[in-house]
Amino acid sequence: MTATPNEAEKPKLSALSALLAFFKPKPLLMLALGYASGMPFLLVNDTLSAWLRVEGLSLQVIGFFVLVTFSYTLKFMWAPLIDRLNVPWLNEKLGHRRAWMLVLQAAVALGLLGIAACDPKISLGEMAAFAALTAFFGASQDIVMDAWRIESVEPELQGVMTAAYQWGYRIAMMVAGAVPLILSSRIGWPLAYATMALMMIIGWIAVLLAPRGPAHNPRPIHYEGLPVRPVLEWVEWIARGLIILFAALMMGSGLTANADLMNGLFGHLGLSLDAQAAFKTAFTAKATGPFLQIPFTLAGLSLMLGACLPLPWPTRPGAYFKGAFIEPLADFFRRYKDWAGFIFALICLYRISEFTLSIMNPFYVDLGFSLDAVGEMRKGFGVLMLVVGVGIAGWLIARFGVRNSLLVGAIAGPFSHIGFMWLAAAGHSLPIFAVALAMDNIAASIAGTALIAYMSTLVSPQYTAPQYAIFSSFYAILGKLVASQSGRIVEASAKSADAGGVSAIFKDLMGHLHADSYITASAKLGVTPAAMGAGYFAFFAYTIGIGFIAIAMSFWLYYRRVEGSEDKV
Repeated sequence: MTATPNEAEKPKLSALSALLAFFKPKPLLMLALGYASGMPFLLVNDTLSAWLRVEGLSLQVIGFFVLVTFSYTLKFMWAPLIDRLNVPWLNEKLGHRRAWMLVLQAAVALGLLGIAACDPKISLGEMAAFAALTAFFGASQDIVMDAWRIESVEPELQGVMTAAYQWGYRIAMMVAGAVPLILSSRIGWPLAYATMALMMIIGWIAVLLAPRGPAHNPRPIHYEGLPVRPVLEWVEWIARGLIILFAALMMGSGLTANADLMNGLFGHLGLSLDAQAAFKTAFTAKATGPFLQIPFTLAGLSLMLGACLPLPWPTRPGAYFKGAFIEPLADFFRRYKDWAGFIFALICLYRISEFTLSIMNPFYVDLGFSLDAVGEMRKGFGVLMLVVGVGIAGWLIARFGVRNSLLVGAIAGPFSHIGFMWLAAAGHSLPIFAVALAMDNIAASIAGTALIAYMSTLVSPQYTAPQYAIFSSFYAILGKLVASQSGRIVEASAKSADAGGVSAIFKDLMGHLHADSYITASAKLGVTPAAMGAGYFAFFAYTIGIGFIAIAMSFWLYYRRVEGSEDKV
């Protein structure tokens, strides 16, 4: 269905009202909740990696800890369970969403205390378990926090709430990335992590001050007429659980390019050490890895979906999985009919241009910048630009609506990479580095905030938590798979430039390269510095090019006002 152009272009709030909306009570509470959301992710990822490295652990072991954050990708699998389960006593006092937020924030704090109590040299396994639990609780917290954000305000304030959430999240990342490092040199890592656990109290206060929100009434699952067969039902529950676990291992291995989990399973199944080593080599190699990683990820997704489908004959577990896991997705396709596939594809493709920038730290190092300079720029100035971009996005959404802002983000995101093309041609230049970083971070924040607000408009009131969890889990999967090829594209383009290939046309732009640029990288690859610069230049042109897919889809959505049963998107 479509709407008239006047309806599509009608402002949501006046310019001043859009600005003042940031100072209303709910956005201010969302700021604190966003802070509570951002704390656990970095503490079990980058910051914990620093602790492990200081203790002398190998990069291979540290890389294994990346897998603990995979809960944030898989959270759609248990979102329906949280959506349907109530917290005893607290549910009556606080309501479903706030009760779960309070419990899960407490669980995050306990998980951080568990990490603090571990010595990685003695109890690395226990530390990994606490890190995995903390990530699980953090991802689960996001499920109910997103649902509360969507349900607690009217649609025209979703942009403001999303911006407030993003601000809080960015503040938490600055705190979690810097404060433990500073404290560790003074009071030690255990007390530093205990301090971080204590700082979760900010989220608890926000939960207790937040309004209760609308009544939560998930659709009931109907078991009428289904026979009760306890033994067979337990067998079915266990079988489905094992399939889901195996599917999660496949997805985790594919998305992180890590073969250790699968090799652990293969070892229990009797596969020889030589065969495991051969599998790991093939799975992680540049030449063959992507051809295994992508099928593993897709096969894992397919297995997960298959494990949730009902059996050919009616069973009670099948009815539960259908009602809890399949129905939220089916409801989305029913409401948006022929447009559902298009919208889902747009969600998966919208930020693909940004996700391909997975090699930025190596790029900066190849330009001749020190790690300290890169860290200061990205974590200081870069984070400030992210905050600015989030504020602009929130104002745009409140002022002009979600669809208009989505289009702005789709265009701004890829075209901001022109700054990196400039930097690739200029070489080691701190002012140009600052301009390029500002362009990308502001544009990425606008695009990211607009997408979150857009996904928030797509959910049905009966399935807010599970549907949004699906969208927020899947929007980055395709980008992560494509990003695995970024390094290969740069190197292939650089070699092509020296061999007179297509990317050679960019070598003439490298005439004013700074003397420190690409020296080590070009020597290692066996090309000239100008060719290395041309390779990066071609890569950034490629990231802009693939962004046109999302731009075209956003324009199509902009001019075709699609409506579901309740929401205009």
